[in-house]
Amino acid sequence: MQTRTLGDRQVSAIGLGGMPMSIEGRPDEARSIATIHAALDAGVTLIDTADAYHRDAGEVGHNEQLIAAALSSYGQDTSGVLVATKGGHLRPGDGRWTQNGDPSYLKEAAKASARRLGVDAIGLYQFHRPDPGIPYAESVGAIRDLLDEGAIQMAGISNADPDQIREAYDILGGRLVSVQNQFSPRFRSSLPELELCAELGIAFLPWSPLGGISLARSGELGAEYQAFVDIAEDRGVSPFQVALAWELALAPVVIPIPGASRPASIQDSAEAADLVLTTDEIARLSATA
Repeated sequence: MQTRTLGDRQVSAIGLGGMPMSIEGRPDEARSIATIHAALDAGVTLIDTADAYHRDAGEVGHNEQLIAAALSSYGQDTSGVLVATKGGHLRPGDGRWTQNGDPSYLKEAAKASARRLGVDAIGLYQFHRPDPGIPYAESVGAIRDLLDEGAIQMAGISNADPDQIREAYDILGGRLVSVQNQFSPRFRSSLPELELCAELGIAFLPWSPLGGISLARSGELGAEYQAFVDIAEDRGVSPFQVALAWELALAPVVIPIPGASRPASIQDSAEAADLVLTTDEIARLSATA
C-alpha cells in the first residue's frame, strides 16, 4: 500500500477506524479481531481509536483494549503500526456523547489510554472534541504538556475549525501533526480545514469518510451523487473505493480512516489506495458538492 506522512512517520494511505467495533451494534470480539487482522494483512499501518469508543458506562476504553489484543495476537511484527487514540469525549452509557476538556482530566485520560494500549508513550494522541466549558487553549495546553513530558509521541486535534487549528498549531509550537474531522461525499463542510492542513503540511484524517455512499448506491441521495456509482461501475470497483480515492486525490495530506466491523469491509477500503482517478473523474466527483 502507498504511504503518506503523519508527523515523523510514514503510514498507510488508508487507515482503520475502530469505533464500529465497540459501540451500539458492535460485532462479537472474534469478528472484530479478525477485522483488525484483515486490515494488517492489507497493509494498514494506522489504526484510530478513542477511550470513548465503548457502549456501556463501565467499559471505558473498550476499543483500545480490543486493538491491543488484536495486535498482540496477530503473530507478526506490528512495531510499524501507529495506534492513534483520543481523549476529551465521554459516553455516560445512555447513548449520549459529552465533553471534558479539563487539562487535569485529559492528562489522566491519556495515561489510562496508554495502560490499556500497553505502551509507554502513545504514538498519536488527539484532543477529541472542544469542550465549550473550558478555554480551548487550556485543553490543547494539556496535550502540549503530555508531548513535552514524553507521555505521547505526537499530538493531534479532532473536530476543529480553522481558527482552532491555527491556535493549536501555535500552542504546540508547530508540533501539531494531524486534524481529524468529518469529511465525506455527503459531508464536505470541512473542506476549508482540509485545505488549511494542506497549506500547513498537517495530516488531515477524514472520519466517517464513506458517508452517503450507501444512500447514493440505493438512489436515495439524488442524481448529484450518481457519479460515484457510475465511476465505480466503469472501473469495476465499489463506490466506497471511489469515495476514498477521491478524498486521497484532494491533497497529499489526506489519510481517510474508514470504520469497519467486517474483514471484507476493510479489505475493500484498503484497495482504494491503488485506485488512481483521472482528472476528469475527480472533477465530476468534486462537482457534486
